[in-house]
Amino acid sequence: MPAETWRLLDTGVSDPYTNMAIDEAILLEHREGKTPPTLRFYAWSPPTISLGYFQQLEKEIDLEAVKERGLGLVRRLTGGRAVLHDDEVTYSVVAREDHPLMIGGIRPSYLRLAKALAAGLRELGAPVEIASGRKGGREEHTTAACFDAPSWYEITCGGRKLVGSAQTRKGGVVLQHGSIVLTLNGDDLFAVLKMPSEAVRQRLLAKFYHQACGLEEVLGRRVEAGVIKENIVRAFTRLYAVEFVPGGLTEGEKGRLKELRAKYAAADWLKRR
Repeated sequence: MPAETWRLLDTGVSDPYTNMAIDEAILLEHREGKTPPTLRFYAWSPPTISLGYFQQLEKEIDLEAVKERGLGLVRRLTGGRAVLHDDEVTYSVVAREDHPLMIGGIRPSYLRLAKALAAGLRELGAPVEIASGRKGGREEHTTAACFDAPSWYEITCGGRKLVGSAQTRKGGVVLQHGSIVLTLNGDDLFAVLKMPSEAVRQRLLAKFYHQACGLEEVLGRRVEAGVIKENIVRAFTRLYAVEFVPGGLTEGEKGRLKELRAKYAAADWLKRR
């Protein structure tokens, strides 16, 4: 069977507004049939808190603490809870809802993408598993942080979450993006989350480190981001017969960036929920 051709993008390090604008620009151009399915890798400067689309900013985030720690802050197009993007490899995938990797709804598509991500990490020697979902019961306090517990089909190691992902579907197109954590930084994340008391903050921070991990801790060594990306690309190719063609943003995507970046940088977008 001939391989399907996808575009491979590595857009490097950008500010939070540009990163989110690029993901949406890819979605919009793909929706119009102007680009192939795309796998993108990127990174963040400064380290940034990204809020899920439905989170309430004033209720969950201490803006003064964000400023004091020199962090960026942006609201994603996707749902889920707050993520600190720091020492990580961030990926995004854009493809149509009727693509074989995306059909069947959110959970089946999460599982297919997770299989490729997990296979790439296993090539590095990481004994990762794909979580089947949350267990029943309600915690004494649920934080606004994404990585404090695994959700459906997210990637764990020894029960601790290593990769967190979020997805949205708009106009027949799926955007899924996520964080492959290299070293975990719970201190900055929990410093900016609003908590009922400092005692609760410290208790939940300790719990967070028990429930999440970074790849460097898992492997006991540092792995360069480029090696991680190469392994994930090979895993997609092996599992799904995808041939990746390295490329750049199209003129259409570039043309959308100014307006989209302004949207993500605007206070009304950040405070919208």
